[in-house]
Amino acid sequence: MRDESRAGEPIGREKYQRLIAAAQSQTRIKVAVAHPCDDVSLRGAVEAYKLGLIEPILVAPPERLGNVAKEAHLDISGFELVASAHSHDSAAKAVGLVTAGRVEALMKGSLHTDELMGAVVARDGGVRTERRISHCFIMDVPSHPDPLIITDAAVNIAPDLDAKVDIVQNAIDLAHAMGAPEVRVAILSAMETVTAKVPSTIEAAALCKMAERGQITGALLDGPLALDNAISPEAAAIKKIASPVAGRANVLVVPDLEAGNMLAKSLSFLAAADAAGIVLGARVPIILTSRADSLLTRLASCAVAVMAAAARREGTASQSR
Repeated sequence: MRDESRAGEPIGREKYQRLIAAAQSQTRIKVAVAHPCDDVSLRGAVEAYKLGLIEPILVAPPERLGNVAKEAHLDISGFELVASAHSHDSAAKAVGLVTAGRVEALMKGSLHTDELMGAVVARDGGVRTERRISHCFIMDVPSHPDPLIITDAAVNIAPDLDAKVDIVQNAIDLAHAMGAPEVRVAILSAMETVTAKVPSTIEAAALCKMAERGQITGALLDGPLALDNAISPEAAAIKKIASPVAGRANVLVVPDLEAGNMLAKSLSFLAAADAAGIVLGARVPIILTSRADSLLTRLASCAVAVMAAAARREGTASQSR
């Protein structure tokens, strides 16, 4: 059973609790919440505000938003409202707040993911950068000692090698933003040996070599590794894999979206894991939640965005010195 939380009092997942506590030590960030027109999405924004994580700007049709707040007994009178006509308009206006420099993050409300991401990547008015946009799940698995970052299970369907370079770098940067003392990246496949019969093993080997040459920075990489050898020291020892990553990975890079989606959902539904979600590579982090997410998971996603925004802010400041 998933852990839920009462208003302002998240309970349960220890790793998420530490993450939220770390984010509370950072400056509260302004977040454009795109179309929070149902109970769960609006409540997530309100509770994240109560915890000192975000300052939400609600982008939605006013009458519809007011009805949701009234039915859910949520006080939104102190929040700025940007009026929109419908969900597509909410997405466009939320992204517009980014381009205007008014917010440090976006948050998905009750609209479809492709509506929000369509506005994010739009040629005119979008907020893409030179970096490939990718998604990370931050998994809190009760039986595993550390949080696991899994990428990419939601945005890039069948990324090529060039795309995977950015996917890996986005995940590494996120792990550092979350305070990981050492980032250990496992490039997953079905086996540990490199063979032309399984293209993902070739790409894994190439990514590791690219890290050696400085094309990917900030982490230890190893691959190809099967999942068991990536996270189980015992499995890695049995296979006689000598590596600082094998058995100790805290970032798992999957071959494609299907593999990542299956892995994340298997952990969620078979191992009682929670999965906070964030999209990176745009001008600001994007809090991407699911309607099935618990309140604690939504708060953890906000906490991740706070940490990512703080790291981005510090990086910009250091570059300007």
